[in-house]
Amino acid sequence: MAHLKRLVKLHFKRHYHKKFWKLGAVIFFFIIVLVLMQREVSVQYSKEESRMERNMKNKNKMLDLMLEAVNNIKDAMPKMQIGAPVRQNIDAGERPCLQGYYTAAELKPVLDRPPQDSNAPGASGKAFKTTNLSVEEQKEKERGEAKHCFNAFASDRISLHRDLGPDTRPPECIEQKFKRCPPLPTTSVIIVFHNEAWSTLLRTVHSVLYSSPAILLKEIILVDDASVDEYLHDKLDEYVKQFSIVKIVRQRERKGLITARLLGATVATAETLTFLDAHCECFYGWLEPLLARIAENYTAVVSPDIASIDLNTFEFNKPSPYGSNHNRGNFDWSLSFGWESLPDHEKQRRKDETYPIKTPTFAGGLFSISKEYFEYIGSYDEEMEIWGGENIEMSFRVWQCGGQLEIMPCSVVGHVFRSKSPHSFPKGTQVIARNQVRLAEVWMDEYKEIFYRRNTDAAKIVKQ
Repeated sequence: MAHLKRLVKLHFKRHYHKKFWKLGAVIFFFIIVLVLMQREVSVQYSKEESRMERNMKNKNKMLDLMLEAVNNIKDAMPKMQIGAPVRQNIDAGERPCLQGYYTAAELKPVLDRPPQDSNAPGASGKAFKTTNLSVEEQKEKERGEAKHCFNAFASDRISLHRDLGPDTRPPECIEQKFKRCPPLPTTSVIIVFHNEAWSTLLRTVHSVLYSSPAILLKEIILVDDASVDEYLHDKLDEYVKQFSIVKIVRQRERKGLITARLLGATVATAETLTFLDAHCECFYGWLEPLLARIAENYTAVVSPDIASIDLNTFEFNKPSPYGSNHNRGNFDWSLSFGWESLPDHEKQRRKDETYPIKTPTFAGGLFSISKEYFEYIGSYDEEMEIWGGENIEMSFRVWQCGGQLEIMPCSVVGHVFRSKSPHSFPKGTQVIARNQVRLAEVWMDEYKEIFYRRNTDAAKIVKQ
């Protein structure tokens, strides 16, 4: 029985061993085939992928060409809708000035002068004679003359708004045009006053407003040098509120013209400074020639042609249409200011009345100057006190610091010339001599000795 089991088992092994071997061979062969097929598929897939990538690139190129063609066709078609242009703003610092000349409309004054009564006192700049007065009127006139050293009685009865009649300047002045490029600079008008008469001060202010182009007049600065008259305090403050460009600054103690002008210059915001006295009237077109000259040469310090306003009748001495024999400023070895006729070479240099007059010195009460140049030359001498000598000092300063003093005949401003000053000197009249000593020591070098020989008071001061 056991032997039979062994025989059966052996037969089973022999019979199925051959079948298992054949099955294994088949399986092995099948696996090899699968591996080879997979490899072939992978290679074919890789080739197919590369081909697809190439096809995609070709398609993208074709799409770009089609879009470009469409855009070309679109641009070639007439446009029915016009789009807004793209505005490119120019930087303010690079903005070119306009060509041509200012028009009359552009140079329109700040205020229009109200209608005039031709029969009113002093109308059209005419004289107002105050004769045949009553006793009370005569006393009022005398009080005004004693206080202000001019006929305040007459001034108070002349309109603050009076005109000066027709423009009688030479034709070349009336017809003068001013270039827009370089543009005319703006100005701050600075008026210093100390116990000034109400009518002369405000007539000065109104005159500036009625005759100055609005685009050029930045402001009027009234500098009160410690006035004690009550009407120059609250009443004046209230009056000027009607003018947005008029401002008042005050010094609490009297320091004089020089310090007051420096205060005004400190608060000024315009490109140029224009100094006027508190008893002036501006003629037609007075401001433009001054500012045009500074636009040409910022080192030019320019004064108007000063016309006299009679201190008794307030008659305005108007310019002649035929021109006139002009004067220029000079000085002597006592350092006093004076006037002289123009020398022949200066007359020959000038072609017409629009040409400036070169002057060694100026009166100093009325002039325009670039604020930048004013600061460059050191402004006024702060050590000079109250009043006196500052005009000669400024004249020397300008000429020795690269500038030039000039008078512009087409610019006319009237001024009340008094025979004496109505103001006291807190430190005595010796202050004038001390101012002149400072002038001589700073600007005159060895020539100061000539001055000291002429002015013994100054010589004593310098030795102290």
